[in-house]
Amino acid sequence: MSSDSPLRTPFTRPSTLRMLAGIIAMAAVVLASNILVQYPINDWLTWGALSYPVAYLVSDLINRGYGPAPARRVAWVGFAVAVVASLLLAPPRIAIASGTAFILSQLFDISVFHRLREGTWWRAPLIATVLAAILDTFVFWSIAFAGGSDPWITWALGDLAVKLAVGLLLLLPFRLLTWRSVH
Repeated sequence: MSSDSPLRTPFTRPSTLRMLAGIIAMAAVVLASNILVQYPINDWLTWGALSYPVAYLVSDLINRGYGPAPARRVAWVGFAVAVVASLLLAPPRIAIASGTAFILSQLFDISVFHRLREGTWWRAPLIATVLAAILDTFVFWSIAFAGGSDPWITWALGDLAVKLAVGLLLLLPFRLLTWRSVH
């Protein structure tokens, strides 16, 4: 049994259109988040915290429906597109921090989700998102803003709190979008 095969049933191959939709969604979320993270809402939060958890929703939906291999492809291609666009539209330090944090946390999310997929419908996306958000927050903020005068530690803590809250709220769309696949 390969590491990409599920415990019970084989995955179906995603259509080119579904893969393209996942890639576009992933790239759009990361690019928007890279731009939005530059705009603080207050002393403990930036706008990027509100958009970024959608990246976990995208990878978890692909992973649930088609398995970890297509989810990793979406993450890698979305990563490449977003990094190139971010290098053009965001400061290099943010683009590098975002790219590093993104790919590490996405691959971690996909792995954790796959290991927990056979449990209750909410367990895999919730635990994978929580753990990946912690990793993403630590990596991104320590690369993007460490050593600067911005209140990056409080932004990082606020960012993580909002990522976790939004991740929890995204369980409803996850359930609604996967309802047919679990029945």
